[in-house]
Amino acid sequence: MDAEIDFLLQRVADSNCLFVRNGHEYDGIAARKHLQMKRQRGRKYYASSEEFIERIASHSSWTGKPYLIRCGGEPESTAQAWFSALLGEYRESGP
Repeated sequence: MDAEIDFLLQRVADSNCLFVRNGHEYDGIAARKHLQMKRQRGRKYYASSEEFIERIASHSSWTGKPYLIRCGGEPESTAQAWFSALLGEYRESGP
């Protein structure tokens, strides 16, 4: 699980995507920093990579608003869908 989450956080940091949190856009490095903080503080709320995505990386714990991802000319996506797709790719290709 930790390797998978590390992968997801590194991918967001390395991306040229914008991470939208509560109406404000952040680059991938800022997104990773925020999600890493939430990861540390919220460890008791997840026991799998899927739960991390669903409970920690998908929405604001303050407002309940979903996080969004904007990547270039691609359609905007929810963070939950974006991270879930990346997790599937990671598992298919192997670490």
